[in-house]
Amino acid sequence: MDRPVSASDTSASRSATAGTARRQRGRGAPTASKVELSGGTGLTVTRRFTSDGVHPFDQVTWEKRSAIIGNERGETVFEQADVEIPSTWSQMATNVVVSKYFRGPLGTPRRETSVRQVIGRVCDTIANWGREGGYFASEEDAQAFQDELTHLVLHQKMSFNSPVWFNVGVPGTRPQASACFINSVQDTMESILGLAKTEGMLFKYGSGTGTNLSPLRSSNEQLGGGGTASGPVSFMKGFDAFAGVIKSGGTTRRAAKMVILNADHPDVEEFVTCKVREERKAWALIEAGYDSSFTGEAYGSVFFQNSNNSVRVTDEFMRAVAEDRDWHLRAVTDQNRVVRTMRARELMRLMAESAWQCGDPGIQYDTTINDWHTSANSGRINASNPCSEYMYLDDSACNLASLNLMKFLNEDGSFDVESYRHAVHMTITAQEILVGNAAYPTEQIGRNSEDFRPLGLGYANLGALLMARGVPYDSPEGRDLAACITAVMTGEAYAQSARMAREVGPFKGYAVNRQPMLRVIAKHREAAYNIPSERVETDLVTAARRAWDEAHDLGAKHGYRNGQATVLAPTGTIGFMMDCDTTGVEPDIALVKYKKLVGGGTL
Repeated sequence: MDRPVSASDTSASRSATAGTARRQRGRGAPTASKVELSGGTGLTVTRRFTSDGVHPFDQVTWEKRSAIIGNERGETVFEQADVEIPSTWSQMATNVVVSKYFRGPLGTPRRETSVRQVIGRVCDTIANWGREGGYFASEEDAQAFQDELTHLVLHQKMSFNSPVWFNVGVPGTRPQASACFINSVQDTMESILGLAKTEGMLFKYGSGTGTNLSPLRSSNEQLGGGGTASGPVSFMKGFDAFAGVIKSGGTTRRAAKMVILNADHPDVEEFVTCKVREERKAWALIEAGYDSSFTGEAYGSVFFQNSNNSVRVTDEFMRAVAEDRDWHLRAVTDQNRVVRTMRARELMRLMAESAWQCGDPGIQYDTTINDWHTSANSGRINASNPCSEYMYLDDSACNLASLNLMKFLNEDGSFDVESYRHAVHMTITAQEILVGNAAYPTEQIGRNSEDFRPLGLGYANLGALLMARGVPYDSPEGRDLAACITAVMTGEAYAQSARMAREVGPFKGYAVNRQPMLRVIAKHREAAYNIPSERVETDLVTAARRAWDEAHDLGAKHGYRNGQATVLAPTGTIGFMMDCDTTGVEPDIALVKYKKLVGGGTL
């Protein structure tokens, strides 16, 4: 058996298949999941961090502070006095949370004044939605879940993505809870303008969006009524302008946007160099004395500053680069017609030079991405969200949450596997509850969210964890440790998703995608067993392998509740809320960092 069985777990005998050689290699795994489902009667929740009858807020020391943010000229751009903050939170976390996540107009009775209000607003709302949705076996289990979730956020072990803090629990609204969206576009004016409206509404409520513009005919192709098409880069100017004037979440948070074009699109060269050309204009304005900050007049006067741009490349393209072969750019309206032929290396060089000058474009490896697609029978993966961690079907959404890895580091430097697993189960359950209670900007995104229920659990502070353990970031030891931590998180998330499917059914799109999903889960499991065991503590390696064994076996029996479960997000603003020293999977960029805020101010 994979895990100990509680008396209430009436279907535990279904939790695993036994006897395989792979299973025997995984013996000695950590103890059971701390969230179990009991035969269709709902979740039973075992407390790990909290005590029954004691509110998590009563287990910490609170103090009154002022949240003040200044700029490089010494001017105060934000201030709120007498805010109640846990004493263990830094002034940095205080400034960010109070300025970004406290709701209500500043200086009015409606303004939140305590972190108690912010955490309670979100965690209590999610727990109540879980009660209403029948997620819990009893009121005791619901209260345990509510307390454990509150503990994770209060002690900076986990945070939801920004739209949750902006919108969840605000009276009179059905909240937008997802940070990441992927939108489709078709080669019609109605669709193009519809995309502009959808993006604007997403920015308004604090989310980011990505779209592959390759369906738009190129500037070398004719329009149906005569004349020549504008091409996708022309329409990008309009999309960029809207993103620049709509602040995210109704606050001074910058809109987040991704634009993608396929490597064989006839306008790919213009796409690759469009940002560089605008960058040069900004340099000229800066030399003429204009403000050089990213919110200043110089960059505010040029296009394409509000998006990340990426080129989709295939294995075929990369082989053409390696072999120095020709590369054909094909008409959108007739893929058999070659508009132009160029050397593949010429295009790759252009991408590299442009990225060197201005950071864009990035590259997305289309063939590999779609080889790991869990829902391939429902459509391709054509695009990503702005930071590229979320890749899934067009017209879909993903709510994110990140775990703070440093909070699971024991005093002796070892990793607290059991607390980490428990945090995964609590968080992924909360994210699943959010799916059915959130608002979505279009009918199609709402339908796909209900039908596929993608989630994005991730982590932050990997760079700090490696530094604290004295492990070089660029080393075999560092990569093996990161692989184990990632494998435990992702395997446990899918295993939990399978348990929820056992109780309430898999996502609606699972039946048609059973084969590709189980194939991808099996690829993950194989990768977990390929992690070398000699450089990482045994219990972490074992937990990684057993998590994927259980995820595969449970999923093969019951399916999965979610078409996708995890991502590796950059964890930006919420990283400050958790007092993280480094972002998602990245190393530390410096021992002292400065961050300029949209709307003014420096951290």
